[in-house]
Amino acid sequence: MANETDAHPIKRKPVPRGIAHTGPVILAYGFRPFFLGAGIWAVLAMALWIGALVHGLPIGGPYGGPAWHAHEMLFGYTSAALAGFLLTAIPNWTGRLPVSGAPLAALVLVWLAGRLALIVPDAIGLVWTIALDTAFLPLLFAICLREVVAGKKWRDLKVLAGVLALGAANGGFHALVLTQGDPALASRLAVSAYVMLIGIIGGRVVPSFTRNWLAKRHLTNLPASYDRLDTAALLVALVALAFWVALPEHWATSLFCIIAAGLHAARLHRWKGWQTGEERLVLVLHLAYAALPLGFVAVALVPFGLLDPAGALHVFTVGAIGLMTLAIMSRATRGHTGMPLTAPPLTAISYGFLVVGAIFRPAAMLLPDHYMTLVSLSGLCWMLAFVLYLWEYAPALVIRRKPRPD
Repeated sequence: MANETDAHPIKRKPVPRGIAHTGPVILAYGFRPFFLGAGIWAVLAMALWIGALVHGLPIGGPYGGPAWHAHEMLFGYTSAALAGFLLTAIPNWTGRLPVSGAPLAALVLVWLAGRLALIVPDAIGLVWTIALDTAFLPLLFAICLREVVAGKKWRDLKVLAGVLALGAANGGFHALVLTQGDPALASRLAVSAYVMLIGIIGGRVVPSFTRNWLAKRHLTNLPASYDRLDTAALLVALVALAFWVALPEHWATSLFCIIAAGLHAARLHRWKGWQTGEERLVLVLHLAYAALPLGFVAVALVPFGLLDPAGALHVFTVGAIGLMTLAIMSRATRGHTGMPLTAPPLTAISYGFLVVGAIFRPAAMLLPDHYMTLVSLSGLCWMLAFVLYLWEYAPALVIRRKPRPD
C-alpha cells in the first residue's frame, strides 16, 4: 500500500474562487471588504489630515494631528490592505478554504471600530479606543497562523512574523503617545515590518508575474530564480532596518542602508522589469519595488543632514508601501473577479498619481518655502489615486463574482 501511495500521489484540488455563492458577495473573500475599506480610508484619512494641516481641523484628540495621521496610514489603511492580501493569498499557499461570511465580517468590524474610535479617541475613553484599535492585528495574526499551521506551510511563518511586529508596533505607538514619548520609534518599526514584507512577498510575486508575462510572449530573457543574492538582500535589509529603528541618525545606519540599497537594486535588476513596459500591471510592481533601494538611500542621507527623517520615511511609505499596495490591490481585484489581467487607462493614471505624490512628499522637505504646497499636492495625488481605484474597482468588489468554469 505504501508503494502504491508513493507511486500514485493524491493530487490536491485547486483552491476554489469565490467560495460563497449565496449571501453578500463582499463577504465571499478577504480581499473584497478589506480592499474596499482600505481604498475608502486612504481617501478619507488623507482628506482629514489635509484639513488639519490647512484649516486646523481637530482630529485625533490627545494624539494630535501628526500622530493620528502617521497611525492611520500605517495601522489603518495599510493594515487593511495587508489583511486583504493575506486572507486571499494564504488559501493559495495552503490549499485551504478562505475565511468568509460571518468570521470575515467580524474581523472587518473590528478594523472599522478602530478607525472610527481614533477620530475622536475621548468619545468612548482612551482605554476602550486603544483596546478596539489594538485588537485587529492580533486577530489577523491568529487567523493567518491557524491557516498556515493547518496547511503545514512553515516557510510562510516569516510573513506572519511581520504581522506580529506590526501588532507590537501598534501597541508601542499607543504607549508612547500616552507616556508623552515620541511615536516615531513605533512608526519606524511599523515601516520596517512593511518593508521586510515587501522584500519577502515582493520577492515572490514580482519575478513570478514578470516571468509569466514574458513567457506568454515567448521571450527568453526571464527573471533570475531565487538564490543567495536574494537571501543576502533580505538579511542585510533586516540589519539595516534594525539600526534605523534604534539609531536613525547613526553612521552605522547609513552604512548598512547603503549596502541594503545596492543589494535590492541588484535584485530588482535581475527581474528584467524593463521588458514589461507594454503591461503597466506588471511594470508598476517593479516601480514600487524600486522605492525600496531609494528608501534605503534616503535613510542613509539623514545622519549627514542631507535629508530630514520625515522626508526619508515618506520615500518608504508613499513610494514603496503605497504604490505596492495599490498595485497588488488592483491586480488581485481584477484577477479574483474575472477581469482581464491588464491595466486599463484609469488604473494606469492612478499609478501615475501615486508616483508623483511619492516625489512631492520628500521634495517638500528640500524646498521649505513651498512645504505646505508640496505636502498638500502630495496628499491630493494620494487621494486621486485611490479615488480612481474605488471608481474602477468598488463595483467589482461589491457585486461582481468570478465566473465559475463550466
